[in-house]
Amino acid sequence: KERKAKVSSGINAEWPLRPGGEPGENPWYIVPQLPPDDFDEIWDELVAFFDEYADELLPDDIGADGEQGIEGIEGEAGDVGENGSDGEVGDNGIPGVPGLPGTNGSKGEPGAVGETGDTGETGDTGADGNVGEAGDVGDVGDNGEEGDEGAEGDEGEAGAEGDEGEGGECGCEKRPQPCNSCDVHVVTRHSQTTEIPECPEGFKSLWSGYSLVMLEGNGYSLAQELGSAGSCLEEFQTVPMMQCSGGQVCNHGVRTDKAFYLANEQNPDFTIKPESNLDDLIGYVSRCNVCGGSSKILARHSFTSEVPECPEGFHEIWEGYSYLMVTSSGASGGGQTLASAGSCLEEFYVPTFVECLGRGTCGFYINNIDYWLAQNPDMTQPGMWGMGNVYSGLDDILEQGVARCTVCARNTLDL
Repeated sequence: KERKAKVSSGINAEWPLRPGGEPGENPWYIVPQLPPDDFDEIWDELVAFFDEYADELLPDDIGADGEQGIEGIEGEAGDVGENGSDGEVGDNGIPGVPGLPGTNGSKGEPGAVGETGDTGETGDTGADGNVGEAGDVGDVGDNGEEGDEGAEGDEGEAGAEGDEGEGGECGCEKRPQPCNSCDVHVVTRHSQTTEIPECPEGFKSLWSGYSLVMLEGNGYSLAQELGSAGSCLEEFQTVPMMQCSGGQVCNHGVRTDKAFYLANEQNPDFTIKPESNLDDLIGYVSRCNVCGGSSKILARHSFTSEVPECPEGFHEIWEGYSYLMVTSSGASGGGQTLASAGSCLEEFYVPTFVECLGRGTCGFYINNIDYWLAQNPDMTQPGMWGMGNVYSGLDDILEQGVARCTVCARNTLDL
């Protein structure tokens, strides 16, 4: 019964172990065989055969289903199927936790050097510096001009009668009287135009040039008396000087050096950039003439809008406006001697001068200031009339503001 049960169940059962022996072999067990390569073809032929002859081969009374057959061996793995269609996009995931802060980056390389900026505008005037130490004693000045001959003295008392002299030789000429006005006097005249002015009557031109007002070097200024020959340079340079120091070294055209010339422009345009072309620069500068003659020169100022008359014994050679002094940036500046012809300019211009710099340019600058003598018609209260008045416009300045003057020459004495 045990053997029959194992065989009928289809199980690959082995015989029970014999005592002391090896397991026996089941003679009814059929080892499963793999189907031949043309199994499918053979199977299709068998199915078709039985479908065709089923009525003849199979009896009408078919029995009950038989027991389940033996389980076949596992087939080989089939071919890889085609890729399925893409699935739908899933929902967004939960936001992740913020990451940790990153570390600081390394220091960048220095940037390239930027281009040089435009020249800035002229700065405001700085505060006055401390008073400097007293300078060295200056050199002894040149001898002054020889004074005029004094008035003739009173007749002296009669002297004692002298001894009779020896007989003189015949034919002696009378000794001429000395000249009372034979000294040479020099006066410089400025046209305040591009034309060279003429010398006054009785004077001869010594040379002509360009009207220099003041020089400035290293913050120190030296004004030129406009009535003297030094104010008329025969050659024009933007800065006609050089700066020398130890070691036998001199520099011409230092940035801080300046020269100021009388201008010939009544209404300059302050918005125009400084000129650097020499031909254009000369067009801004006044011309002058140095004149020599035998008459002494002086200037007289009226402190009114009326031109004053010359003193007795003098005659007028020109009339003008009473010019006092000029200032530039800082403590730079200089003035005119009011007795000199340079204090009486024939034209009234504001500004009166053009500024030239060591870099070779000239122009008009708003911080350059002129000073003129003012009118004071109420002579009973000197200095009080007109205080605080502002004269706006050229007509008001000429009629109510600036004082008038006259340059006079001494009359030549008859011999």
